[in-house]
Amino acid sequence: MEFTTPRQRWLARTSLVAGAAAVAFLAVYGGLRTVGLLTVGLTGTAVTFVAVSWAIRRPGPARPLAVLLAFAAPVWVLVVYNRAHLGWVVAATWALWLLAIATGRDALARTDAPLPLAERPAPPARHAVLIMNPRSGDGKVERFRLREKAESLGARVVLLEGPGETDVAGLARKAVDEGADLLGVAGGDGTQALVADVAASFGIPFLVIPAGTRNHFALDLGLDLDDPSAALDALRDGVELRVDLGRAGARPFVNNVSFGAYAEVVRSPAYRDGKTRTTLELLPDLLLGHPGAVLLAQAGRTVFTAPQALLVSNNRYGTSDIAGLGRRARLDGAELGAVGVDVNSAAQAAGLLRGRRAAGLTWTTARRVVVDADRPSLRVGVDGEALTLPAPVRCEIRPRALRVRVPRQRPGKRAARPRSAWRRLLRLSRPALRRGSRTPWTRPSGPA
Repeated sequence: MEFTTPRQRWLARTSLVAGAAAVAFLAVYGGLRTVGLLTVGLTGTAVTFVAVSWAIRRPGPARPLAVLLAFAAPVWVLVVYNRAHLGWVVAATWALWLLAIATGRDALARTDAPLPLAERPAPPARHAVLIMNPRSGDGKVERFRLREKAESLGARVVLLEGPGETDVAGLARKAVDEGADLLGVAGGDGTQALVADVAASFGIPFLVIPAGTRNHFALDLGLDLDDPSAALDALRDGVELRVDLGRAGARPFVNNVSFGAYAEVVRSPAYRDGKTRTTLELLPDLLLGHPGAVLLAQAGRTVFTAPQALLVSNNRYGTSDIAGLGRRARLDGAELGAVGVDVNSAAQAAGLLRGRRAAGLTWTTARRVVVDADRPSLRVGVDGEALTLPAPVRCEIRPRALRVRVPRQRPGKRAARPRSAWRRLLRLSRPALRRGSRTPWTRPSGPA
């Protein structure tokens, strides 16, 4: 079952009730007069039903046609029923169908199925600056000749060649001061987030080159992970997407921030070379034997009390992905996803990683998540980077703050939603997965 918010369930139920009432009005009042009126009413209802389904789920040129048909069919019925002095029945039916369309589209706007992101034309950058980490992703910069291709397209490349830590955000700000009108990164998600934050603060486009190990952000943007050089096509034939950007304290993130057992997985030496494998191997044991800080988190009205693991994400992951290893349904939902884990057996922990429902799993969404602890600082994983941040850690979402430049043609470009609108509305109307408790916030006690 899909994770749904109370508002989604209310909207889905309203849409279903409105649609059913529209059918009932025409069937009952048309049938009371003649079989002919009933036939007209049911035919108009069937055509409107199909048109409404298209209007809810199909973007592009088909949507205006569907909306026109959804209006034309009731008009035809209205003319016939007016002659029988039943015009008010069609008027009421029309209003119910409009309510069904509006509430149905709103309810389906935040489901787990990936949504296509709105694209805008993007003129070529005149002074693009790309920061590349030659060590990232086992040398993808050199292997795919990213520097050579970028320079052939007119971009200036800055290599991170020092043996120590480099102030990546400082390099990006310096590039903007020198006239850069586009910033890009070939590296891991942590480096991507730092430069993306600078691009967002100056309002200039940001180019993602998937040269890291896992490239979660690039995956959600639909980029070609097998050929990082394909992302550079955005310099000559690109479009622009508007996506959200997260922040945990002073640290930006494009994917997620992990706490508790999740953060301990990120600190494992094996994590960088095999994130998915390492997470699946270590997380069940860490959930049961986690010796770290006692957490307390508040996300909107939901409180997570002493979870063993907590994941806060830039837009939420699907209910089958509690470890933040897969795709998000959208990147422009203007919300943080939060999932807390509190399990008491190895079997239950293993079941969670396979996406099963379990009593120890709590989901919610919010614009802001505050994570506190019984100690002054917290071990966290920010986009896969192991850090220590002062408690409490305040996570926030910056809606559509980042302008991302991507190639017009990319393999993971999201298609339109499937057509089964009413079936998904029915699923959304069912009772929700377990959510967090709504209890007063009390800071954990512990060593100062």
